[in-house]
Amino acid sequence: MLDNRHLIKILLLAAALLTGPSAAIAKDAGQPASQVGVGAQYDTTHVYVAPDDVDKFVASFLATFGGHSTKRVVATVTPTPSSTTSQLLQTPVGTVSLFGFKTPIPYPFGAERTGYLVIDIDEAIELAKASGADVLVSAFPDPIGRDVVIQWPGGVNMQLYWHTTKPSYAAFETIPENRVYVSPERADAFTHGFLGFSHGKIVSDDAKAPGVEIGRPKDTYRRVRIESVFGKMTVFITDGHLPYPYGRELTGYEVSNLTLAKATNAGAKIIVEPFTSDRRDSALVQFPGGYVAEIHSPTK
Repeated sequence: MLDNRHLIKILLLAAALLTGPSAAIAKDAGQPASQVGVGAQYDTTHVYVAPDDVDKFVASFLATFGGHSTKRVVATVTPTPSSTTSQLLQTPVGTVSLFGFKTPIPYPFGAERTGYLVIDIDEAIELAKASGADVLVSAFPDPIGRDVVIQWPGGVNMQLYWHTTKPSYAAFETIPENRVYVSPERADAFTHGFLGFSHGKIVSDDAKAPGVEIGRPKDTYRRVRIESVFGKMTVFITDGHLPYPYGRELTGYEVSNLTLAKATNAGAKIIVEPFTSDRRDSALVQFPGGYVAEIHSPTK
C-alpha cells in the first residue's frame, strides 16, 4: 500500500507529463498541441546574391510574379560578425528573403534553403530534435527576433525564425512548393522526421514518377508530395544522377498560366523549356544573380 509521500510523487509526475513541452507549444488560440508553424505566407526562400546583383534580381523577380519589396536594410543576420543587405520580396505566389552579403558569408549560412516562422523558437527546436533534426547553429538573436539553423536527415538545411513583434501578412494566392532532393537511403527518415515536426500529411507517394520531371525522360523516380502548415513540399528521391539544373532549384511557384515572357523580358533565362507532367506545365528559369526556380501552372 502506498504511503502519502509516494502518492504525492506519482501525482506530481503525472502532472508533469500532462503539462510538459508538448502542451506548452500551443501559444496561440486555435493551435493544436505541438503545432509550432504559423502559416505558409510567413515562410520564405533564402536567396543569396552578390551585392551588385541585388537590384537586378529584385526587378526581375517582382516583374515576373508581382508584389513588392520591404525596405532594404544593412544588418548582421548571423551570430558571428558579418554584414549584408536584407529585404523581403513579397509576391502573391511566394516570399523571398534576399541577402547581398558585403562580407564573406559565415558557415553554414548560404546553404539553408528556407526560413520558417514559428510560434516559439525554443519549443520548435525541441520538436525538431525530437523529430530527428540536428541543430547546426544554436539559437541566436537577430535584429527582429531569434533564429536557429537545423539539418534534417539527408542533409536538408532550414532556418527557423521567431519575431519579437508578430507579423501579419496576407495569405498567398497560390502556395509555393519547397523542392527537396534526398537519397533513397535517407528518404524515409527525412519524410518521417519532417512530418513529425510539421504535423503534415502525405498527399501522394509515387514510386514511378515520370523522369522528365528531373531531366531524365526515359526513367522514373520516387516522388513524395507533402502539405502542412508550412505549405507544400515535394521530395525528389533520386540516385543523384541529375542533369543541370535539377537539384539547384529550391522553390516551385504556381502561376495561373505558364507564360514566361514577363520573366525573360525582365532578364531571367529559361534553362529548362516548358514540359507537361503530373497535370502541370512546368519550366525552370534562372534569375539575375543565379537563383534557379521552377514555375508551373495547372495543365488546361
